[in-house]
Formats: sequence, C-alpha cells, structure tokens
Amino acid sequence: MTEIAKGLAGVKFTESKLTFINGEEGILLHLGIPIQEWAENSTFEELSLALLEGQLPTASELAAFDAHLKENRAIPQQLQQVIQDMPRGINPMQALRTAVSYLGLLDPQSEDITPEAQRAITIRMIAQFGTIIAAISRTQEGQEMVAPRMDLTHAGNFLYMLTGQEPTSEQSRLFDIALVLHVDHAMNASTFTAIATSSTLSDMYSCITSAIGALKGPLHGGANEAVMDMLDEVGTPDKAEAYIGRKLDNKEKIMGVGHRVYKNFDPRSRVLRDYAEHVASKEGKSNYYQVLETIEKTVVDRLGDKGIYPNVDFYSGTVYSDLGIKKEFFTPIFALARISGWCASVIEYSQDNSLLRPSSVYTGEKDAHYVQIQDRK
Repeated sequence: MTEIAKGLAGVKFTESKLTFINGEEGILLHLGIPIQEWAENSTFEELSLALLEGQLPTASELAAFDAHLKENRAIPQQLQQVIQDMPRGINPMQALRTAVSYLGLLDPQSEDITPEAQRAITIRMIAQFGTIIAAISRTQEGQEMVAPRMDLTHAGNFLYMLTGQEPTSEQSRLFDIALVLHVDHAMNASTFTAIATSSTLSDMYSCITSAIGALKGPLHGGANEAVMDMLDEVGTPDKAEAYIGRKLDNKEKIMGVGHRVYKNFDPRSRVLRDYAEHVASKEGKSNYYQVLETIEKTVVDRLGDKGIYPNVDFYSGTVYSDLGIKKEFFTPIFALARISGWCASVIEYSQDNSLLRPSSVYTGEKDAHYVQIQDRK
C-alpha cells in the first residue's frame, strides 16, 4: 500500500529561513523572532523588508524602503479605468485577481525573472496593493477613488484611501498590527501556490495572481468573513453558549476555530484578542466582542483537550469591522498583508529553484481497451 499524504500534510519539499511554526506549542517566528515581538515593536514596512532581506534592516535601509513604497503607491491611469469599468456587485477577490493580472500587462519589467527585477516588482506590488483594493472598494460603492498620500504610513494611507478620512494614529497602529500578524505563515495554500507557479520560471505577476486565486477560497482566506456572519446569526452574548452547543452537538464547523497547524492557541489570535477588546469598547461595539468571548470559552471547554482553539480569523474580522471595513473586503485585506510574504517566499525559492512535480496514486483500470462509439452502451 502506498501512503498518501492527504492535503500534503507533513510533506516537506523545501527549506526556508523566513517563518517557523510549532503548532503543538503555539509558536510563530519570523527570522527567529516571535510574532508577539514583531506586533509590539515593528511595522508592516519593517517586517516586509526583513523578510525580503532575511535580516532586520538598519534605520537607513528601512527609511529607503519606506520611501520606495511611497513613491510607488499610485496606480496607472489605465488600471484605474479597468477598475472603474468592473461590473458592480462582483467578488472583491475576483476584482483584485483581475487588477493584479492587468497591472502585469502594464509593467515593461514583468517578464524579467532576475532577482533584481523580482525585488523591484515586489516593492511596486506591496506599494500598490492597498491602492488597488481601496479603489475597488470605492468604485463598487459608486464613489470616487482617493489618491494616496505620501505623509502617511502604509496602514494609515490605506485607511485614508478606503474611507476618504485621515485615520487617527491609534486606528493606523491597530491596522498596522493586524497587517503584521498576517504577513507570512510558512507553507499555507496561497504561498505554496505562488511557489508552485514560480517553480516553472513564470513571472512574479503570474505567481501572485495564482496566490490570490488560492486565497479566495473560503477554507483559506474567507474564514474571518464567515466569523462575522456567525456573530450576526448569534445576535447577543446570552445566546452564544446555546448556539455553539447546538453546532458542536450536530458536529458542525465553528468558523474561526481550529487550525491545520496549531494544536494550541494561535499566537496571532492572542495578540488580536486584546486589541479587539480595546477597540470594540472604544467604538461602542462591545456586543461583538462579548459574543466572541463566550464562544471562545465554550469551544475551549469542550474542544480544548482535542487541540482545537480559536485562530487568527476569530478576532481579525471584528477588528476590521470596527475600523469601518466591509466584511466582503476582509479577504482582500488578508492579501494586502500577505503580498509581502508571497513575494519573499517566491524570491527565496527562486534562489535554488526546482520544478514542483508531485505524483499521485493511480486508482483507475489498467486493462481497458478502446471501444468504437457505435458499439458503446
């Protein structure tokens, strides 16, 4: 009997110095540094550069990188027109996938897969993802696009382009932390898909378009939106315990709970929980947080001994919602953060590339013969 690793669970196909996960102990490290320290001390810009360079940057290196990001925030007029012409009511991830693919058509460097070109394209994509997503959101609502500003952080500028109002420093920092927590997570489905495309020596835009397609699926990027649907269905905190009890008794999935890797608390959820409580209280939306708190306690009491705990999606949706982000854009926000990890992983794998070509176990017939169509029954 040939052993099959369903979902490639436990299969190791490459080496990486970027991200380490110990699911049993609930540990997530980037370049050896715990995610909690990145969230507390760093920024999206710094973590993005650190992953690209494989080390913590100096102050001058970070300043130069930040300047390059700001210089590249604007998107071409042709792409703005494409976004404006998109049908109303479409899935935002469809729109993002199309926009990124079209952006590649406009980039004269797009077919260059040298390390230098990959890095230059990466900087442009990191810079422009926020502009693209904000433009999609506003045009879908019949609003004018908001041009990026050069005096705001990456997180703050996105919120400004999305809402048309300058965010507070606290809102900017909260969103920045949310981005930091989602930048990279080892060989998840979308990162693996980007690397698989890269292994054929395809271009960076194709790699990222592939990754967006993988992230679009509800088993990967859409869980935080599903959590918000669950909260709306529960309604009030006093109904949460009974609601989850019925779900568990019927063996139904609880959105935002459990993880393919973590058999302990997802360390990212521990960080977001505290911020979710703070912002919910400040924004007058404590009801959501109280429902989540009750759900978490019920789930941990009943499933904790099985290694099933809340994951990062459990609290991220409430944070985004409290920042004024519509739930259908939660997954594009995931992409806004993960673009850095995708590109860094593609560049790292390209340094010692090997075409990915897994095998499957054939379970069909081996002694069949062709039957003329007139003789088939």
